[in-house]
Amino acid sequence: MATAEQIKALVKSHTEGDDARFYSVAMQVAAAEAKQGHTDFATELRLLIDKAREKQALPLPGGTTITMAAPRGELAELLAAFYPETRLSDMILTPELSVRLQRILDEQRQIAMLKGHDLHPRQRLLLMGAPGCGKTMTASALAGEMGVPLLVVRLDGLITKFMGETTAKLRLIFDAVERTRAVYLFDEFDSIGTERGSGSDVGEIRRVLNSFLTFIERHTGTSLVIAATNHAHSLDAALFRRFDDLLEFPLPDQALIRQTIERRLASAPAKAKVDLTKLSVAARGMSFAEIVKACDEAIKGALLMDRNHLGTADLLAAIRERRMFLPRGK
Repeated sequence: MATAEQIKALVKSHTEGDDARFYSVAMQVAAAEAKQGHTDFATELRLLIDKAREKQALPLPGGTTITMAAPRGELAELLAAFYPETRLSDMILTPELSVRLQRILDEQRQIAMLKGHDLHPRQRLLLMGAPGCGKTMTASALAGEMGVPLLVVRLDGLITKFMGETTAKLRLIFDAVERTRAVYLFDEFDSIGTERGSGSDVGEIRRVLNSFLTFIERHTGTSLVIAATNHAHSLDAALFRRFDDLLEFPLPDQALIRQTIERRLASAPAKAKVDLTKLSVAARGMSFAEIVKACDEAIKGALLMDRNHLGTADLLAAIRERRMFLPRGK
């Protein structure tokens, strides 16, 4: 059942008219119930929340409203809408990242107060790091915590070969950024943010980057704009100062590898008795996503062999197998 703190937060957000916070806490309750095995109740609660979100417009600072419906018309080709249930507590983060992300959330939750003092909350984030280290999941978690949609920019719909068309589409996206509060994610951002003057750039992409710089600098609404890249070194230098916060997602160290394995095996149907120290050494250099995949492979192997237990050897074999997918030298 809901904790005392969650009940207080639900009552407080209801009395203050903070619907976004109310839905966020309600989804936390649903997630906690699911983890305790109360799947029917969790599913029913999530359905009730989704129906309420669809029917109700969420109030924004200043009295305007947004709807929680998916993008329509031309925007439907540019933005993919998701309504994440992920929370920061679902992630394994370095202490520094955890503190900085919580600060971003605190500022988002007090956005009206900060703007009332002519202060600007962190609204433009650049996430950098190797694949599988939590950048996209962080965008989902921030949207889930804020109780707003995650709108992922469809790069295949954005970038065209026709002069001026991509910039016009980018303008449509930033019009939505100002009009509809959400978390907007430009994933694989290096595809449009490559350094100007590099040997691989073309005129149209250069114009798109110039437009992006202009649009993001003008952003004064209540949305959170996130760009994520695996290749920060290739980004144009002018981009970095346009963002309010630069967050780097490193590969996990041994302590974080250990936590990742522990958390994944804790929910496995097969009982696990493993040497976590040996496994955390073996998985050095792997991303969080690859470590989770290795655990899943070991769990599936045990189930397929009708075994109800997992050992260190099972995980070591799965880790070695997943390493085959990594670039040489990893």
